[in-house]
Amino acid sequence: MVFVYEYFITFVIAFIVTFSATPVAKKVAFKIGAVDVPKDERRMHKKPIARLGGAAIVSGFLVSIVFSGLGLSFDINDIFPYARQILGFSAGMLIIVAMGITDDIKPLKAKVKLACQIAAAIIVVASGTRINVVTNPFASDGITVLSPYISYPLTVFWIVGVANAMNLIDGLDGLAAGVASISSLSLFFVSLIWGRWEVAMVTAALAGASLGFLPHNFNPAKIFMGEVGAAFLGFTLAVISIPGTVKSYTAIAIAIPLLVLGLPIFDTLFAIIRRILNKKPIMQADKGHLHHRLIDMGLSQKQSVVIIYILSAVLGLCAIVLADRGALSAIILVISVSIFVIAGAKFMAEMDDKDESEAETDKTSSSVAIEHGLKKAENHK
Repeated sequence: MVFVYEYFITFVIAFIVTFSATPVAKKVAFKIGAVDVPKDERRMHKKPIARLGGAAIVSGFLVSIVFSGLGLSFDINDIFPYARQILGFSAGMLIIVAMGITDDIKPLKAKVKLACQIAAAIIVVASGTRINVVTNPFASDGITVLSPYISYPLTVFWIVGVANAMNLIDGLDGLAAGVASISSLSLFFVSLIWGRWEVAMVTAALAGASLGFLPHNFNPAKIFMGEVGAAFLGFTLAVISIPGTVKSYTAIAIAIPLLVLGLPIFDTLFAIIRRILNKKPIMQADKGHLHHRLIDMGLSQKQSVVIIYILSAVLGLCAIVLADRGALSAIILVISVSIFVIAGAKFMAEMDDKDESEAETDKTSSSVAIEHGLKKAENHK
């Protein structure tokens, strides 16, 4: 049994360590050349900014987890059945972190990164963490048990897909860190509802580490999390959200990860479809992601990030409501809140246009006044 205050301690330790380690990571990044230099129009920043912030996130997460495992009240017999899965996750995480740090220093080819992600996912699957069921509305219990031939590749696809999805949304200052924080907190509350303290402890540490990095990464960002941060957050969220890891297999348990991680997942799916329709390579970057579209609507970086935070929070809240009260309450919630979010986004865009228009009018009026004053002075002479 774990007391509530112990989750709070885990969260706070992760937050403090990450927040304190980020300036160190920034200094190290400039020394070893892990710097993001803007080279194309997709980049929102105009000057070189340090990467490697994800190393601070990993540090905060690991210190918090180790402290929780050594110092808080738990029975070793509670986690012994999960020892194999924990070792598999740790080994996979080691590969992801090593790949991320290397890529932040000297960019790796997409194929190399994909191979590392697949290797990490295979290790996790081999350790016993797998998607064994999927939702089936035609089955009596609402689920279908998968054969190993489907379960293994599906789990690998899920882990690699979520890891890349988190990387793809890391396009604005503070976006990936904020979405990861919201997703972690959502899974934390779901884990509490279902009584899974070990998953709740991991999500508390992950939320604390993500939020500890956010003050340094929010617009204007002083440092980026880089590949190591995005890949680590995506990999960890993917593993701990696998149906069955959170609770025994039910149709609702399968839907929870899709809601919690819904925003990066659907943004990635739309990106793949968009590139296929445009006959472009799937791995080729573009400016069609949700955050790019919000910027094109006239919203600022901060406004776009806040809108995505709200959308992610709505999906996370729906997952919590779904776990606690059922599907109908979750559907009503997402529909009603989405209406206000869409209306608010349009209002902010219109207000920005109005402010810009007024500023342009004032500028024009000032120019006319100055010109009129100069002519009057010349006539007086």
